[in-house]
Amino acid sequence: MSSHPPPLIPRLLSLLFLLLPLFSLTLAAKVRPNAADPSIIKVNNTFYSAESDGGAIWVRESTTLAGLGAPNVRRQRVWSDTANHGDVWAPEITTDLGRTYIHFSAGRDAAHRMYVISADAPLAPYSRETKLMLPGDQWAIDGIFFVYEGQGWFVWSGWESEARNQEQTLYICRMDSPSEPVGERHVISQPREPWEQGDNPRINEGPEAIVDPDGQLHIVYSANGSWDNKYCLADLRLKRGGDPRNVWDWYKSNGCLFGSHQDRMMEGWDATLAVDGPGHHTFALVDGEVHKSPGGKEHIEFMFHAVDKGTPYRWENRGWYAGSFVWWGATTYRRANVPGENSNTGYSFKFFE
Repeated sequence: MSSHPPPLIPRLLSLLFLLLPLFSLTLAAKVRPNAADPSIIKVNNTFYSAESDGGAIWVRESTTLAGLGAPNVRRQRVWSDTANHGDVWAPEITTDLGRTYIHFSAGRDAAHRMYVISADAPLAPYSRETKLMLPGDQWAIDGIFFVYEGQGWFVWSGWESEARNQEQTLYICRMDSPSEPVGERHVISQPREPWEQGDNPRINEGPEAIVDPDGQLHIVYSANGSWDNKYCLADLRLKRGGDPRNVWDWYKSNGCLFGSHQDRMMEGWDATLAVDGPGHHTFALVDGEVHKSPGGKEHIEFMFHAVDKGTPYRWENRGWYAGSFVWWGATTYRRANVPGENSNTGYSFKFFE
């Protein structure tokens, strides 16, 4: 014998589903207008962010993530381009062995290279810049330093060469310290999937490293051009026991995991409702350590830049937004016609505006 709900219940449920999109439009919390490329760490219960105004680097300090965008936030210039390197892009702040490091790209056009400055604390006096002697010495932006299983690594977005610059590829190399690359550069991702196509050049950039509750390394990156609302977040997951330098040990999500174009999303993932073109994110890790991410189904804060829905998608309209994510287990990434296994199952991400 079956039972039927009273007629009022389905009507209420239908109303709820109609209202959910309107409610969701309030979920995207803009932290800062007219800002891009956030980079944030948490040290001793305090958040620190790094930013560039094109010719200098500034650090902000707040006891809350959202407070980094407050008008009265403490904001301090920590470095200026006195050597006239050129445009200063996307500084990334982290720590290593108790010292704070900021990696950034500077240069003009094809001359962009990675540099690093360091200090005893996030707001202490910083050293002069040192150029990172990355293998290949080619155009490089969005570099991040991290330690995984006791070994230092550097991941960045770059060109194969000035003559072959139709793609921005993600590269990795080993590091003896945050300022000392060693060995060769190795490709870990190229923008070759259908949902990464449509821009010239094709782009993978803005990598961020994090380790999941099972101990597997992820590089979450931005795909597509930042000048268009196809910009989105996707994931590279290193197989268990894999070598970060071996491209075939990395498995790519089968679509965007956080984006505003449903036709580019991975199956089972929904496009954003309140913002266009979310990307170039930061996980605000404790001490910048990739292993210090909470596990389980806990909502974890992160930040990204995007443009409000209904606003023309232009660089000057981007802002910092606070969101959250949960680790999403038993997610299979698939590939074909390449060396190694065709699929890999493990943790992925569900991102929320």
